[in-house]
Amino acid sequence: MLRPEQILYEDNHLLVINKPAGVVTQGASADQTSLGHQAKHYLKTKYHKPGNVFLGFVSRLDKLTTGVILLARTSKAAARLTEAFKNRKVSKTYEALVERADLPDSDTLTDFVRKNDAARKMETCHPEARNGQQAILHFQLLNHYQSATHLKINLETGRKHQIRIQFSNFGCPILGDRKYNSAINFSNGIALHSTQLTINHPTTKELLTFKAPLPTEWNSWMQ
Repeated sequence: MLRPEQILYEDNHLLVINKPAGVVTQGASADQTSLGHQAKHYLKTKYHKPGNVFLGFVSRLDKLTTGVILLARTSKAAARLTEAFKNRKVSKTYEALVERADLPDSDTLTDFVRKNDAARKMETCHPEARNGQQAILHFQLLNHYQSATHLKINLETGRKHQIRIQFSNFGCPILGDRKYNSAINFSNGIALHSTQLTINHPTTKELLTFKAPLPTEWNSWMQ
């Protein structure tokens, strides 16, 4: 069930949620819940809607990732937002705690990545490899702590597991991310958070920015 404090923004076209760790966006198995199920139940209950509730999934976050996620409440909004994401007219900012590393104050990571279906994860590959896609992100160093380095990240492309595989490949995996070579335990999910999302509203065109506070699990690492 969605809690009121998880709702970051809501109107007739949009529902913006602060997603917790451990919940898939959609497509959960029969014995699990998904953020989609929770959001539909929330809308159905709040507005006493009969029948099915429409929700368009225009953005996704990995099960272990937290933070801002945008859902569309109308088909018009879904179509327009999907186009905005496709044309890179959406600004996404993440924060991550990575295994402590000597990193520059800012940099750009450029790799080619592809799915490894046998291992059920992404992998970096040669630029000319079959099914390879370019992955580009920009990062800024925020702070060094005793056991972690704190980064702000802006995506230029939106590949599956992009941030996770690129920083693992760079030699500083995200805390708790066992799939991508982290040797450090993290209390809940992994230390990757969708901090901020900026869009033009699909109908009014107003510029909107949504922000989600860092999870409390980060506090013990940021000292």
